[in-house]
Amino acid sequence: MEELVLVALGAFLAAALTVPAGFGLSTMLTPMVLLLMGPHEAVAVVAVVHGAHNAGKFAALREHVNFDAFRKYGIWLIIGSILGALLQNEVPQAPLLAVIGIFLIVLPLLTLSEKWTGYRIPEANDRVGGFGSGFMGGLSGHQGALRAMFLTRRLPDKMAYAATASILALCVDFSRIPVYLFFRFDEISVHLNLTLVLVASALLGIQVGKRWLKSLKSEWIHNGVMIGIVVSGIFYLNEAIGYPF
Repeated sequence: MEELVLVALGAFLAAALTVPAGFGLSTMLTPMVLLLMGPHEAVAVVAVVHGAHNAGKFAALREHVNFDAFRKYGIWLIIGSILGALLQNEVPQAPLLAVIGIFLIVLPLLTLSEKWTGYRIPEANDRVGGFGSGFMGGLSGHQGALRAMFLTRRLPDKMAYAATASILALCVDFSRIPVYLFFRFDEISVHLNLTLVLVASALLGIQVGKRWLKSLKSEWIHNGVMIGIVVSGIFYLNEAIGYPF
């Protein structure tokens, strides 16, 4: 019971933080859900929460969506998400955790290196960013950090960025959740009550996050989430050691 309350509070705070940041819910929530179930089931349960959260964000911010950016990313996100979700069902638990951990540690370092070097990802690579974000979303649920590396360059306005990120993430969720349910419906349905509690917590967190989006600098939240990403990556690598390959 105590673990359930802590995870529900974690979902609320993560949902609030990720409204201005545009990503990070899966990154922060999945390690907590892993305390209650295995990696494959955790990815699927968090995907449902992630989908509900993004639907709520889209409803709250829909007037700010940049549909030009949506068209550039959307189709490639969906293709990558379906392929990643199909692969996720075939990857054993330990390699899956290890891949997630390495990805989450390396990605913020790449972001920092871009700031140091001044290199800017060309717009022609939007397809690469869309596909890569969708693929990692389907494989591990961690789509947002890679998407943010591309999207923040195209949408400097924080309201447009947050709104567009929500509908792009929703495309990935709608693509991968049916795949997870097809392959692991029985295991996922066992955790239905937990999933509903987390969905409610995430939807409540949106209201707080929307206030933060208007009042706080996105850089503060973004930097905090980046630190959380690295910490989560270390957590995943440590968890991978405990699972047989």
